[in-house]
Amino acid sequence: MPSSPLDVIGSPLDVIGADDDFVHLDYAASAPCVRAAADAVHHLLPRYGSVHRGTGVRSQASTLAYELARDVVAEFVGARPGDTVVFTRNTTDALNLLARALPAGTTTVQFDGEHHANLLPWPNPLRLPAPASPDEAVGSLKGALDGLSGPVVFTVTGASNVTGEVWPVRELADVAHSYGARVVVDAAQLAPHVPIDLDDLGADYLALSGHKLYAPFGAGVLAGRSDWLDAAEPYLAGGGASAAVGDRPGELTWATGAARHEGGTPNLLGAVALAAVCDAFTAADRAVLHRQEQELLARLRAGLAGVPGATEVSLFGPDHPRVGIVSLALPGHDPAEVAQRLGREHGIGVRAGQFCAHPLVRRLTGAGRTGACGDVPGLLRISFGVGSTGRDADRVVAALATVLGTDRT
Repeated sequence: MPSSPLDVIGSPLDVIGADDDFVHLDYAASAPCVRAAADAVHHLLPRYGSVHRGTGVRSQASTLAYELARDVVAEFVGARPGDTVVFTRNTTDALNLLARALPAGTTTVQFDGEHHANLLPWPNPLRLPAPASPDEAVGSLKGALDGLSGPVVFTVTGASNVTGEVWPVRELADVAHSYGARVVVDAAQLAPHVPIDLDDLGADYLALSGHKLYAPFGAGVLAGRSDWLDAAEPYLAGGGASAAVGDRPGELTWATGAARHEGGTPNLLGAVALAAVCDAFTAADRAVLHRQEQELLARLRAGLAGVPGATEVSLFGPDHPRVGIVSLALPGHDPAEVAQRLGREHGIGVRAGQFCAHPLVRRLTGAGRTGACGDVPGLLRISFGVGSTGRDADRVVAALATVLGTDRT
């Protein structure tokens, strides 16, 4: 069979001590590298050089590749005329950049179901309890926005990194815009699973990570409206961010556009790898990929429902749309030990813990709002994507049943 740009490289992978090939089911943390990303890096390395301002062939080729990557990513996220696409390290970096670019006095409205990357960076946060339904989310947001003055930002995840549930982003964005607030979408978990578009989401800004999107080369993206970004102090002061520097401190002119916030030598290979994956997804039949993922998700969830001692958690209920992420409460068992045994004894990689979403996990486990981080055992998370198979789902279900059946924690 001919190779595909979205083929996972390094598969199958042998594991010492396991009876079968390794099964990676921790995509929500870091997705494996696909052929498109690896090929793009391999192709560029012979001509790799510094970007911008160089006159040599390496610099010229690298600059062209870097700015072409920006154009490809802009198309992937549906960037509009006048939007800026900034390359960052990851989603956390992108959201911290934007948080520092907000006008003075901005109020940030958020739900406490967010990943810490979208929970912690924001100034003047007004934090709302994670809702039990989309309708409750809309109602809570209306109540929070009513009466606020000055600049307001509402920031929300596209899909939960804990439950996989897709948030009602467009409905929430419409509410936020009706109050004059700007909308930020953390698309780290959404982008690998469904097409994303700034206008369709109703987003003013969008952030994502390459390592979630099959391009684990250390690049992320912040895309969105340019006015606040152009008015803000540079995220990293230094070469590239400065257009002109005088002899005295303070005598300088900062660059505009993406360069203003990309000080220093940028991650060329990361940007090119990420763009290659974006291009591969743009060319792929996303409807077919989505159908395959949902079939696999249904198979996994049906199997897990029959495992004694494992209970799927959710905010919005079992029928709410979700991406390929399932988290399980394991009463009476230590999720960390279960995850270790799945890896050690069965060659299956999953994740245990609170997934950088401590308030949400406390809520889902019934630990209460005041529980300390160490007091919550957390959950077991299974996540997948392109390259995952029905056999993978069956293996983790069978292995989990075995581990839970013999665990005496």
